[in-house]
Amino acid sequence: MIEFNSTNDFELSNPEELLQWLTSVIEAEQKQMGEINYIFCDDAYLHKLNVEYLNHDTLTDVISFDYTSGDVISGDIYISVERVEDNAADFKTSFKDELSRVMVHGLLHYCGYKDKSEDEAKEMRAKENLYLSVR
Repeated sequence: MIEFNSTNDFELSNPEELLQWLTSVIEAEQKQMGEINYIFCDDAYLHKLNVEYLNHDTLTDVISFDYTSGDVISGDIYISVERVEDNAADFKTSFKDELSRVMVHGLLHYCGYKDKSEDEAKEMRAKENLYLSVR
């Protein structure tokens, strides 16, 4: 089950469409859906999590807490709406497209993809682009 939550007044304009798309990504990756929570927040909220849990004193757009067991993917994906807005402007893309990229990025971590090395990041970006092309 995928749930969308918010710590602020942010609301998705198309939750059913996103739910179907994210479910199709899970199926394409040959995984099973567990409990996945998307939590939309602001920079301050996500920065606090980044410092507290990851010891990173930086702003970020997404943090994924992975509770996956075997092929059943589960976890909490925190997304800073402010960071997504700024990144969309910086990358000259729409908010919708940047939000979708961040959402699928978190999900792909649960499917086993990493992005620490250059090669891993390249593979992650290719997967993001693949799934964004069918959104």
